[in-house]
Amino acid sequence: MRRIPFLPDPNLLVGAATADDAGVYRIDRTRALVQTVDFFTPVVDDPYLFGQIAATNALSDVYAMGGRPLTALNLMGIPTDLVPPKVINAILRGGAQKIKEAGCVLLGGHTILNPEPIYGLAVTGLVSPRRMITNAEARPGDLLVLTKPLGIGIATTGIKRKLSSPALVKRTVRMMSQLNTAGPELAERGFVRAGVDVTGFGLLGHLGSLCRASGVGAMIYARRTPILSGEIFLLITRKCIPGGTLENLAFAQRFVEWHGATEPEKILLADAQTSGGLLLCVPPKNLSKTMRILERHRTPCAEVIGQIVRSKRPSIRVTSLE
Repeated sequence: MRRIPFLPDPNLLVGAATADDAGVYRIDRTRALVQTVDFFTPVVDDPYLFGQIAATNALSDVYAMGGRPLTALNLMGIPTDLVPPKVINAILRGGAQKIKEAGCVLLGGHTILNPEPIYGLAVTGLVSPRRMITNAEARPGDLLVLTKPLGIGIATTGIKRKLSSPALVKRTVRMMSQLNTAGPELAERGFVRAGVDVTGFGLLGHLGSLCRASGVGAMIYARRTPILSGEIFLLITRKCIPGGTLENLAFAQRFVEWHGATEPEKILLADAQTSGGLLLCVPPKNLSKTMRILERHRTPCAEVIGQIVRSKRPSIRVTSLE
């Protein structure tokens, strides 16, 4: 990215420099555009559910910035000689259902031939330039609140290998297809100082980017971190771990200090999530009000898993102790 020329613009509020969830471009004093794009290969066998999950994942970047989705474009690559039209239609219907649930308008899209199926969205949203959530405003003392449990990457790998139980499959799909709708309300009320959504780089990777952008450190209590299911630990013992999770864990060694965390806990904290939850930096005075909003939006969980701390370098301390 350093070799790509970027045109300086005073209206560019959030660009690639801070590795945030989406770009933000100011229109006027009260409005800014939030723009993102995301797509991936199937994580479940059912094409309709795949469409729902991929769309939810793309919409999440706008929610994570405190924005409200406005328009969406389908992005699809498909091997038409292998995938019949009814399957393609099911993927697109699944995505359209989530776009509609988000109150977003589907404008159309673009499809290409591809050796394996890929699907996702380009999404544009609106946010207040003074109320957006970025990863660059965290402050020491902020509490870290997580809104979806970890272990989705391990569970989806179990699904691909036919190792996940039907109950875990059902729970995982429900988590991946639940919209992170609480983001805009929290931003508009000014209850959250900073935040990210937890996706492919895992909780540690996304929190590490937040620490770098904000010039702070973080403390994570591994035993407080919610887990998708106790079955996740069984899958870990069976080496059912995504390659991306192992890469995340290896990269995290550069900025994470481990103090008593077990190996399964380390893997979970680095697990590559698909359509994960929000990780929010909440000033203590706003915690109870934030929790009420998360409850109203029926987030799968609302757990305080750590806090932001002062640090001379952007490091994360992970401990099993509270």
